[in-house]
Amino acid sequence: MSNLRVRFAPSPTGAIHIGNIRTALFNYLFSRSEGATFVLRIEDTDLERSSKEFEELIFKELEWLGIEWDEGPDKPGPYGPYRQSERLEIYYKFAQKLIEEKKAYRCYCTPEELEEDRKKAVERGDIPRYSGRCRYLTKEQEEAFIREGRKPVIRFIIPDDEVIEFEDMIKGKITIKSDTLGGDMVIVKSDGMPTYNFAVVIDDALMKITHVIRGEDHIYNTPKQILIYKALGFEIPKFAHAPLILGPDRTKLSKRHGNTYIGQYRELGYLPEAMFNFLSLLSWSPEDNVEIMSKEEIIQKFNFRKIHSANPVFDIEKLNWMNQQYIQKSSIERIIDLAIPHLKAAGYIDEIDDVMYNWLKDVISLYKDGLQYVAQITERAKMFFVEEVEYTDETMKILNSPNSKTVLETVKKAIEEADEITEEYVKDLLKKLQKETNVKGKEFFMPIRVAITGEDHGPELVKIIPLLGKDKVINRLKKAINLIK
Repeated sequence: MSNLRVRFAPSPTGAIHIGNIRTALFNYLFSRSEGATFVLRIEDTDLERSSKEFEELIFKELEWLGIEWDEGPDKPGPYGPYRQSERLEIYYKFAQKLIEEKKAYRCYCTPEELEEDRKKAVERGDIPRYSGRCRYLTKEQEEAFIREGRKPVIRFIIPDDEVIEFEDMIKGKITIKSDTLGGDMVIVKSDGMPTYNFAVVIDDALMKITHVIRGEDHIYNTPKQILIYKALGFEIPKFAHAPLILGPDRTKLSKRHGNTYIGQYRELGYLPEAMFNFLSLLSWSPEDNVEIMSKEEIIQKFNFRKIHSANPVFDIEKLNWMNQQYIQKSSIERIIDLAIPHLKAAGYIDEIDDVMYNWLKDVISLYKDGLQYVAQITERAKMFFVEEVEYTDETMKILNSPNSKTVLETVKKAIEEADEITEEYVKDLLKKLQKETNVKGKEFFMPIRVAITGEDHGPELVKIIPLLGKDKVINRLKKAINLIK
């Protein structure tokens, strides 16, 4: 394996957003196509919002999608620990080093003082930035603040009039002036916790990360991090900022566009290989423009240098189409297993024995190829699980068509007299009854379909009737006949 190393470093403060999981995927694809080590690091220094449950959820979502890591909290490697909360001593050591080298200092400003400075800057028409008022405190001034009970933060000195440049692997050359970075930045908070920009530099440097691949919302953090790399004498990695995913209206993907967390798609019965395929094509496409690819094919074709810098649109219709292709290729057993929790949640089924399983297999087979995601089964196959079906104004028009009553009464009588209703029996029966009633085509079949299913389209009647069973079919025919004017 090469010396190339990448990482995915989520915070366990909530469900994983689609944008974050795409970042994880790009790191993973880079690692597998370039022979790099893929590190999973948990950034859990936000004590109030971080939780073990969310950390477990990160593992679960990555595993579900088929993203394996080489080093992480559960896979010890040479540069652990892999949780930031277990690395606090390391951050303190480097913060102290920066203070001793006069590259950082303790700041005792109160939130009120900082807010006052911010307001004054806005009034002057300046960009708000830290004034530097604690940069040159005397020992006596510091001691006075400590006696007052003020808890300091540690600030890193941002040099004046410096131009920070870096070559982004996706965006090209990026230039930012130090004067726009908000003044000396906090690297350790008053509760002793390191800030993101400080901890991430130390972790990436000590974990020997060679390529930092993340979303473009981090571009503004990069110059600050570069300054810390330089101050600590660390080697600066290569940076790549992937374009943010947009909603259909070309604004940043958010809740108003629908589901934005990967777990929401997992729970709806999207297949992981379809989601892996779909997400890999947001900002990248293979040279042969093939769209449906296995994980192995994607890894084989993936070229990080071919990632586009334009913002991709999260097209739910494209995802649904792609997922449908994967559902069609899947075994019926797999789809049943994914459908069962949805059918249970809808209150349609309880315990499942062999008879029930085989019946479910026949029912779900009727709809499998048309499903865009498995949760749709509860609506599509509803008529098999409810006692009665409802009729709309449109379907009532069909029931009230001229020959409808004759057809339904004839079918009801024949089914009442049948010993066993099989597919073969229904097929022969419907042929025979068309002759008997002298009603053909749509005029014959539509009233039967509507009466039994409540719908004017769907699977073949010869398949539906045996699966519904004699009692349900007779009851529904009775109800429909009674409703006909």
